[in-house]
Amino acid sequence: MKFEAPVTLLFDNDGTLLSSMDSVLSCWTRWAREYGISAEDFAAVELHGRPAADIVGDLLPAELIPEALARIERLEVEDVPRGGVVPLPGTAELLASLPEGSWAVVTSATRELAEARLRAVGIEAPLVIAADDITRGKPDPEPYLLAAEKLGADPARCVVFEDAPAGLEAGRSAGMRTVGLATTHRREQLRADVVVEHLGSVTAQAGASGVTVVAAD
Repeated sequence: MKFEAPVTLLFDNDGTLLSSMDSVLSCWTRWAREYGISAEDFAAVELHGRPAADIVGDLLPAELIPEALARIERLEVEDVPRGGVVPLPGTAELLASLPEGSWAVVTSATRELAEARLRAVGIEAPLVIAADDITRGKPDPEPYLLAAEKLGADPARCVVFEDAPAGLEAGRSAGMRTVGLATTHRREQLRADVVVEHLGSVTAQAGASGVTVVAAD
């Protein structure tokens, strides 16, 4: 599928630009043990593509949420230097082809955690919209609409790159076009304009009228 210029590219982080799956599973499993959460209850909660506050809220009573949220944040930030974060195929090449002001990272993680993971794989994002910046996380469209506003972009001219159903729903609800990445979910779970294996299947070309994107399914 070809997205004609001008377009603005909005990328989820984990599962899209990079993979922190090993780190996420390790940290959240340790956290669940510390808070006495049963394996059955833990397995029933979707971890990927959701703000930590929502996950913690699904598992613990309200009075424990602030402390528990701070604990998982610290576990994940401290785990980044241990090597559990790696770039996904095609990320470096695609980002290197994009002009300034044409893209942003839109993540459900906090800013501290998101920026730590981006630094770990050598990505310098011009704009990061993180959990700290919003009141409603994905699948609500607020994060993507805020990114478009910050970049001065028409939502209808934005393309969202996401690996999680909640993120794709957020992009659709924002009135944006969507590219699903089959890095953490099966293709049939991803409702998008086009689904590709990873960013290695996406190319971008900058011209006088803006950026044109081709996603080959």
